[in-house]
Amino acid sequence: MPRWYVLNTKPKKESQVERLFIEGGFTIYCPKYLHEKRVGPFFPGYAFLRFEFPEQYQMVKYTRGVKRVVGNDDGPTPIPDEIVEGIRARERGGLIVFEKYGEEPVAGDEIEVVEGPLKGLKGVFRKEVGATERVMILLNYVSYQGMLLIEKDKLKKI
Repeated sequence: MPRWYVLNTKPKKESQVERLFIEGGFTIYCPKYLHEKRVGPFFPGYAFLRFEFPEQYQMVKYTRGVKRVVGNDDGPTPIPDEIVEGIRARERGGLIVFEKYGEEPVAGDEIEVVEGPLKGLKGVFRKEVGATERVMILLNYVSYQGMLLIEKDKLKKI
């Protein structure tokens, strides 16, 4: 029965290894994320591969771009399915999404600004504004009530 294992790839060869294993009919998972407007590997130099040990081990081990299969003297160490499923669960649109300060707020949630010059201000999450990762919050203070546009990653749900 195939199980998940971790491959250590040669530097910057994750995409080549992924392509070769897909062409070979294997199930491979190379999580990716968006960093500074570029898509890159979430675990540089590593990928998850589902294969049968020991039957397919030699083929996997000697595939171009693979440095080694992570394990010990007894052979590769299998990874529980839950690990891979947990990582996949954090994907949206094929990319890993970071929840910097816990779960994302939804309309009506109380929030706190945790970065920038407005740090410490509390308000109510109103809505997302377009696809720019900006959100609208409602601030309530002594004699002031106003709307504010702010980057979503600077908020924390409280």
